[in-house]
Amino acid sequence: MPNGRHSAPRGPANNSEEARKRALANEARLKALGEAVDKHSGVERRQRGHLERRGHRRAWIISGVVVVGLVVALLGGGYLYAQWRFDKIPKIHVTGISYPEPNQPFNILAIGSDSRAGLTGQVAKQTGASSGSVSGQRSDVVKIIHVDPVAGTITMLSIPRDTVVTLLANQNLFGRFNRINVNYGSGPSLLTQTITANFGIPISHVIQVSFAGLINAADAIHGVYLDFPYKSRDPYSGLNIRHPGCQLVSGFQALAVARSRHFYYSPHNTAWPKGNPSYGQIVNAGWIYDGTSDYGRIDRQNAFLRAMLARVKGDLFNPVALNGFFANIPQGVTLDSTFSLNELIGLALKFHSINPAAIKTYTLPTSGGVMNGADVLFVQQPYAQQLLVNIFGSTLLSPTNPPPNAALQTPMPPTVATTTTIVNHTTTTVKGHSHTPVTTTTNPTLAVPAYDPVPCTPK
Repeated sequence: MPNGRHSAPRGPANNSEEARKRALANEARLKALGEAVDKHSGVERRQRGHLERRGHRRAWIISGVVVVGLVVALLGGGYLYAQWRFDKIPKIHVTGISYPEPNQPFNILAIGSDSRAGLTGQVAKQTGASSGSVSGQRSDVVKIIHVDPVAGTITMLSIPRDTVVTLLANQNLFGRFNRINVNYGSGPSLLTQTITANFGIPISHVIQVSFAGLINAADAIHGVYLDFPYKSRDPYSGLNIRHPGCQLVSGFQALAVARSRHFYYSPHNTAWPKGNPSYGQIVNAGWIYDGTSDYGRIDRQNAFLRAMLARVKGDLFNPVALNGFFANIPQGVTLDSTFSLNELIGLALKFHSINPAAIKTYTLPTSGGVMNGADVLFVQQPYAQQLLVNIFGSTLLSPTNPPPNAALQTPMPPTVATTTTIVNHTTTTVKGHSHTPVTTTTNPTLAVPAYDPVPCTPK
């Protein structure tokens, strides 16, 4: 057969140099053909450097995608872990709550229960849990936290536990009128409904904290720092501050601060009488009694909450600290079943920069009275309604079952205009007992007695 392009010899590959030359020639012809086509079509040939840069850019894009994927995976894992921790917190179904609208003000009912459940050892003994002398649960603390996401503000209203309200149920047991804390015996639903019916305050969420829950929360953040101006004692709650100044308060002493309503202080640094002293012996030893009872306790609770918030803020983005916090919280803390982790995260991110000192705290204006032979507190109008309007604004509802006045009448609250001046009660002490004449103060947030502790920063 004549020699052609298909008739190359098939001998051994000892002619490799000739094969290499033919390959180079073919590559040159293909390159020339490509350049001719590009020239004919008006397209300039891209340079090798540009191709290399495009390769590098593609590598960076791929690397970026990988990094983003890793971050998402880590965040997803963290979220799932947080959800697992959040699911460990007990939830309870609460009737009578109103679901908040997105980005609109809403109210959280915070209930401090005197339940001793979960307490053991010396703490159980000091609180009466081990002896069985105290059973059931009462709402020793009733605080309504008003959250305004748009304004970025938080306001807390405290309702003293002895405030007389109109009952919605159990009237065969407690009568038509009784203290607000009797509504909590069977759970938060009736208390929530009673607050809305008496005061027109809509409740969107509920948080319950027992004695054990407060101790665990304080220990989870390794205590709070409070500045006590004087040595302080409360023989009933077990509070025992042995020296004045800024100091770490944790464990049982944290609970004792929040519970204290038989508060004594020593401006002259005198020793506490030995044994089980009487009121007269304590006073004769140079200790002064704070006769404001629940009002003083509310002030100390507010100081404790501010100190706790200041402590938590520093650990908000510390995974190790948050893990410890969430690990302890489930013991003694209960949330309503509508609270979600996303909502809590949103609140934390929204208010992580808030100054605890900027949180305004108020106490519902009341006046002292007697009902059925017992000391109680009656809602004081028009001051109470003025305060409610200033705090809750247009979200305030018309009450369906207003609280009684001292004459046990239930008039509807007066119509008041919004004003920046808010009135509040003060208290006086007579022979160790609390009396509550109504006076006015324009800044109840800062109107704290000089002998009470305040948040501080250790040096």
